[in-house]
This record gives sequence, C-alpha cells and structure tokens, in this order.
Amino acid sequence: MAVIEQALAIPLKRFDRPMVGFLSRAEITAIIEAPDKARWAGQRDRALFSMMYNTGARVSEMIGVRYANVVLDGQPAVHLRGKGRKERSVPLWQPTAKLIKAWCRQIGQPSKQSILFPNRSGGVMSRSNVTERLKLAVKMAACKEASLAERVVTPHTIRHTTAMHLLQAGVDVTVIALWLGHEDTSTTHMYVEADLAMKEKALSKLQPSTSSTPHFRASDSLISFLQSL
Repeated sequence: MAVIEQALAIPLKRFDRPMVGFLSRAEITAIIEAPDKARWAGQRDRALFSMMYNTGARVSEMIGVRYANVVLDGQPAVHLRGKGRKERSVPLWQPTAKLIKAWCRQIGQPSKQSILFPNRSGGVMSRSNVTERLKLAVKMAACKEASLAERVVTPHTIRHTTAMHLLQAGVDVTVIALWLGHEDTSTTHMYVEADLAMKEKALSKLQPSTSSTPHFRASDSLISFLQSL
C-alpha cells in the first residue's frame, strides 16, 4: 500500500491537450440527413445519429438502449445507463422524438426489452459497427458540406459536438455535466476552455494585421507581493 501511495503521488507529466474537436450545426445536420431514408438501415441510422447528438451519449450507452428506456408520450425522454451503471434521463427534442416514432413504426411493435437500434439480425450493434455506419454517413454528407471531407468524425466527436452546442446556447456547465453523465464538472470544463480559445481566435481575426491580442503579464513586484501573502 505504501508503494502504491508513493506511485500515485508522482505528479503527471505536463503535456499540451489538443483542442476539443466538434462539428458545426450544418455539419451535424448533414450527417443526420445523409442516410437513405428509403432503406431500413438508413432510417435506423438517422434515428441513431439524431439521438446520439441529442443526448451526447457514449456509444456503449446508445447501443444498449431498449424500447422500454424511451418515453415518447408527453415529454419525450430517454433513460440511459452510463459508467458504473449510473442512470440518467435526457429529454428528447421534438425532431428526435419524431424520428424515433417513425423508426418504431418501421420495426413494428417491439417488445419492451427489444433493442431500439438493432443490427440486421436483431442483435446489439457493436461499437465498430456504429463507427463504420457513421463513417459512411460522413462520406455521403461531405457532398453537401465540403468541410466534412477532411474531417475525422467518430461517435465521440458527436458527444463533443453536443456539449459545445449546449455551451454556446448558454446552458450552464453543471447542467451539461448532468446531460453527458460526467461525475465531475471539471471534466466538462474543457469545453469552456475550448470555447474561450475559439472566441479569442475569432477576436484576433478582427484585429488589424499588425496588432495582437494583449495578454496580462504580472510584474516581478506583484509576484513577490502575492508570494509574501
């Protein structure tokens, strides 16, 4: 135990964290609308991607959703089981609920324990299956949104997109943490940092080419004063 405590006490090496990657509203809309709605798999993928964007759920949470976990009457919502088997409820937007209702009509009258987004054989989709279906949708959506042609989009990118769009809409960080199922709001804080960096980058574009965004730098006397407190 003493050795373990010493190992845990070693500070982590400092490293630069990459900027959180996320999609624009036009890009995520193009991806959701890309699958062929005339085909069984296309209708499933449309409903799947829409719910992924709506909830910001992890792939493991989404592929495990059953018909009994979705409430479509009154206030639409979905009950998700996240890490550590912790459950949370996320409200569904009307466009998402509409797609889910249409999908349920497509698959008939499923039992309460039926998988909501099954594979062709009726079983649970794998993570790699979802990733491949998303990759195909991105490729088709790139015909409408050219910026997607150079993007690497994963299911977790959609999760980041949900968080960033909620933040940009003015939703409080604590609410976003509950929405995504984060145990600690410090995890959600990375989206705030990314948003501030993007705002600063946008502001720099408004500055004359010869100027730069000023940064505060404390003087030596101020640092010495603060250290003496």
